[in-house]
Amino acid sequence: MEPLFELPLHLPTRGSHQVLRALHQQLRAAILDGRLRPGLRLPSTRALASTHGVSRNTAVAAYDLLLSEGYVSVRRGSGCYVAEALSRRAAGKSPAGTPAAGKPRAGADRRVHSFWRNRRARRAPPVPDSIRYRFRCGLPDTASFPYDIWRRLSNRAMRSLSNPDVSRDPQGLPALRDAIAKHVSVSRAVACRPEDVLVTSGAQQAFDLLARVLAGGRQTLVAVENPSYPPMRAVFEAVGAKLAPIPVDDDGMLVDQLPSQARIVCVTPSHQFPLGSAMSMTRRMSLLEFARKNDAVVIEDDYDCEFRYDGRPLDALQTIDRHESVFYVGTFSKSMFPEVRLGFIVAPPWALEALIAAKQAADLISPFINQHALAAFIAEGHLARHIRKMRSIYSQRRRRLIDGLQRDFGQWLHPIPSFAGLHVSALVQGDAEALVERARDVGVGIGAVGRYCVGKPSVQGLVFGYGALSERSIVDGLDRLRQLR
Repeated sequence: MEPLFELPLHLPTRGSHQVLRALHQQLRAAILDGRLRPGLRLPSTRALASTHGVSRNTAVAAYDLLLSEGYVSVRRGSGCYVAEALSRRAAGKSPAGTPAAGKPRAGADRRVHSFWRNRRARRAPPVPDSIRYRFRCGLPDTASFPYDIWRRLSNRAMRSLSNPDVSRDPQGLPALRDAIAKHVSVSRAVACRPEDVLVTSGAQQAFDLLARVLAGGRQTLVAVENPSYPPMRAVFEAVGAKLAPIPVDDDGMLVDQLPSQARIVCVTPSHQFPLGSAMSMTRRMSLLEFARKNDAVVIEDDYDCEFRYDGRPLDALQTIDRHESVFYVGTFSKSMFPEVRLGFIVAPPWALEALIAAKQAADLISPFINQHALAAFIAEGHLARHIRKMRSIYSQRRRRLIDGLQRDFGQWLHPIPSFAGLHVSALVQGDAEALVERARDVGVGIGAVGRYCVGKPSVQGLVFGYGALSERSIVDGLDRLRQLR
């Protein structure tokens, strides 16, 4: 089958004796600046000639020139391909008059907000292939998910597309909003109605919509925990908000250090990210009182609290809020698998209309097939069964990890008490970043708490995710870490 080839070529009229030169130069430029990527199969000379109104001899001659220069290769019986060896070569070379890939034209960077220009530098470094045991934070065990059930429900959702009356409400599929309202009522005692729920394409979109609606382009002061979840902070920075980092301790955010000018407060009260502590009831009440007195709102990120192992769960902030100031954000990426890309906001009635409008402007609706399948997955009890099963599995992994840390690393690692989630953090004596680098040398991937801090790290600690690691891998990974002592 011929590849789709819609590269715009601007060729002189036939008979001008400049067609071959123009065709060759424009194809070469497209290869060098990355529009035609290494390994891409090019159309046959017959198809190229037909599409762009040139003779086949001209198309053959252009390909021959590219072949002689090393820009393309020919595979017998398969066709002509962009040369693989250009993947590095093209990055630093471009034809005259053509900007190199990744390099904006003069002055273009002035039109780009400085926040986005600096994003590349903030990305976490890639994990080396030599790392065998990755204690990655926030990843669930996707291998244990009941994909056969999900496949059956997805197929059912596909068949429903033939119904012309199928709902395409930007607020979310009504059946899913009803299922979510019942789910959070049972699992987290969050009191809400289906009409209070906005379905989002993951928790990150939920933060983005809240930033657009609540912060807008104003210089809004947003209080965040320090340390906290960087992608959540990023969306507020992107809309021009100012961040006020607030320290946390064993009882959660230090509410008494909140500046009175703060109009948005972002917290993870049930399982502080990444340290793991739970906000005390006293602090929760103080935070809600702060919001009431200062006309502020609270964004409650309840990202992984389906998995609680010990202790009595404290009420969600949304549950005890009496002044419609809390936005409750949830996600299914931890309880199911990240690629489901579905989350939700339980919002006060006064903000729903604006949030729905922002959602519609962002992507119209979240993926319909996944919405339909998730509604059935929850309603038929599959999600509850899966959570119960995984809670038992994660509890054993958590215990294995904590026992190993306390037994073999007690002199320089001190696990922070935590009763929920898919990771455990530990305070460390010494430079946490240096330990992360040394761990890589023995094939173990761990994270440093400092990477989640605003400014200079306020605490030296390590983060051990155990969701995606088997018990055997946890034990073997800790064995490797013992070499660092």
